[in-house]
Amino acid sequence: MFDLTPDEWTAVYLSLRIALVATIASLPFGIAIAWVLARKDFWGKALLDGVVHLPLVLPPVVTGYLLLITFGRRGAAGEFLASIGIVFSFRWTGAALACGVMAFPLLVRAIRLSFEAIDRRLEDAASTLGASGFWTFLTVTLPLALPGVIAGMVLSFAKALGEFGATITFVSNIPGETQTISAAIYTLTQVPGGDAAAGRLVLISIVIALAALIASEWFARRAGMRYHGD
Repeated sequence: MFDLTPDEWTAVYLSLRIALVATIASLPFGIAIAWVLARKDFWGKALLDGVVHLPLVLPPVVTGYLLLITFGRRGAAGEFLASIGIVFSFRWTGAALACGVMAFPLLVRAIRLSFEAIDRRLEDAASTLGASGFWTFLTVTLPLALPGVIAGMVLSFAKALGEFGATITFVSNIPGETQTISAAIYTLTQVPGGDAAAGRLVLISIVIALAALIASEWFARRAGMRYHGD
């Protein structure tokens, strides 16, 4: 099962690297937006929620195209970023950006549910004792939501690991640079005799994804136990 060629191992390593970077980079934004959606009422909240979850319902190729025209070298933001040495298009960093965008809704949803399940009286007690809002968030809210945060990270990582449509549209399929497991499988299915190698990568993808889902469920159960005092 794990008798992979160097090129296949490169695809596995690159997928893990991209998924990890995508998850870590999107985490601060995910926590902030999840907290806003869970605790604040404002005009446009439904619109913000819809925009956050839009990658779940849009065809991935559409998301990839939007990233390309925005962060490509001639894109609205890409041209400026390229002038200061930050390039996303056709780079592994662009693959991480695409994966992060596609996985972002799962990250936000898990964290938001954790925030909504916290007993607000605990935060009120901290405020009564003189803690500032930010300090209350760091010492009370975030620790209580931690199982949900971790569950969201695991789900986000698993989603990023399997992303294909947005990634290949935005950064193409460059071996050693942007060719993830999904892209490698697609390539192998297009060449004669590539079925065996594609099958090995499929098995590895299933193992990693299943492990991530089990871990996410475990953290979700831990969160439920904590909220209900079991």
